[in-house]
Amino acid sequence: MSVRRRNVIPGFGLTMGYTIVYLSLIALIPLSTILLKTAGMGWERFWHVVLSPRVIAAYRLSIGASIAAAVINSIFGFAVAWSLVRYRFPGKGVIDSLVDLPFALPTSVAGITLTAIYAQNGLIGRALAPLGIKVAFTPLGVIVALTFIGLPFVVRTVQPILQDLEPELEEAAATLGASRLQTFRRVLAPALMPAAITGFALAFARALGEYGSVVFISGNLPMRTEVVPLLIMSKLEEFDYQGATAIALVMLVTSFAMLFAINLLQRWSAGRHAPA
Repeated sequence: MSVRRRNVIPGFGLTMGYTIVYLSLIALIPLSTILLKTAGMGWERFWHVVLSPRVIAAYRLSIGASIAAAVINSIFGFAVAWSLVRYRFPGKGVIDSLVDLPFALPTSVAGITLTAIYAQNGLIGRALAPLGIKVAFTPLGVIVALTFIGLPFVVRTVQPILQDLEPELEEAAATLGASRLQTFRRVLAPALMPAAITGFALAFARALGEYGSVVFISGNLPMRTEVVPLLIMSKLEEFDYQGATAIALVMLVTSFAMLFAINLLQRWSAGRHAPA
């Protein structure tokens, strides 16, 4: 005699209904207004707006800087997560809390702080100036800001996976004669790859739409340091709502396409390294 399992949360129909309503109110309906607003401008004007040289330069900087920041965070975020999980040292709790600082700190405050530090008369900018390195008001400054706000996504995604990995697996690999590189490739990388790809995707998506921390350090120079969110705000200030929504639609489609591709890569990686 089979016993029917009793769920604590209500059944599928009711739960899914609440899910669809909630997502519709929070995400689907607001995003659909972008399509409706853009539909009234016609294809000719749409392509003229989204393919103008100034907009293309903003696309190039936003996407390129977001990818660069996500790659940097993937590398150094893994090192931070590894240090927090595998080692004990004084001040570990403080460093663990500092990782979440970009979550709690207003992005505009982060932008002002980074600009003050990396300006040519700032604490770090003054040291970099003799080397010919200028950070504030350059594309490099945009990457610095996007790296700052994206770090927690990588660390907090990789950290739980590292905590679940038993150190005995590495010790066993070393006992069998594996080098450190072989241990990383054969033991750690397969387990960490899906989480690393997820962290990269989250950091990239967060950076692609960032506005507050970039608005100060970028300098907002058209064709040079103007990112797409700043360009959209400029269009709104000029009351060009259709132009703003057209650019937003392109970024929305681009974000969905890249996140979809990364999710496919993550599933492929997880299936490839799954135990037989």
